[in-house]
Amino acid sequence: MGTTRKIGILGGTFDPIHVGHLVTAEAVRIEYDLEKVLFIPAANPPHKQGQSVTPATHRYIMTVMATYSNPHFYVSSIEMERPGPSYTIDTVRELVREHGASAEFYFITGADAVADLPNWNDVDDLLDLCHFVATTRPGCVSTIDDVIRQLGPKSAKRIHRIDTPELEISSTDIRERVKQGRSIKYIVPESVESYIGKEGLYRA
Repeated sequence: MGTTRKIGILGGTFDPIHVGHLVTAEAVRIEYDLEKVLFIPAANPPHKQGQSVTPATHRYIMTVMATYSNPHFYVSSIEMERPGPSYTIDTVRELVREHGASAEFYFITGADAVADLPNWNDVDDLLDLCHFVATTRPGCVSTIDDVIRQLGPKSAKRIHRIDTPELEISSTDIRERVKQGRSIKYIVPESVESYIGKEGLYRA
């Protein structure tokens, strides 16, 4: 029997990717001894329908730039190559087909997203196909316990939590800072800061 390969999945709009994403991915990689973490920019996020989202190509390039120096981080264009809304279940099924039965997937997400898990498409199948790692801040634990109660015994084995360093950074705040002409240095990797400037992203 082959050895199980543990692979992390970090999906997101990454508009733009920032150091909070990178710190979280590295913390989970070490905690769960993951072979690698796949960063998957969403091409057409269902929860952002009707909102203005930066073109996927820009977000993909920034994600590649941000992750390039870590040999365990990879970027997948899987959702950009598929038409229609980017549902997690479709992505995970495709990754399972791609990597085979020896791979075990760990979907990395925030506690706020886990709180919404009961409303996700085919959540029961999703729990069969991958573990969820909820990155928590103090006060979020009861939310995750509520979700586990709601989803039943299987979810207790498949939903995990990890305390991540206190990084109160959001992509929304970064876009607002750029719009106002304020510095984003050290909140995003230097390469991403340069790219945002060069491409004129997030300006008023």
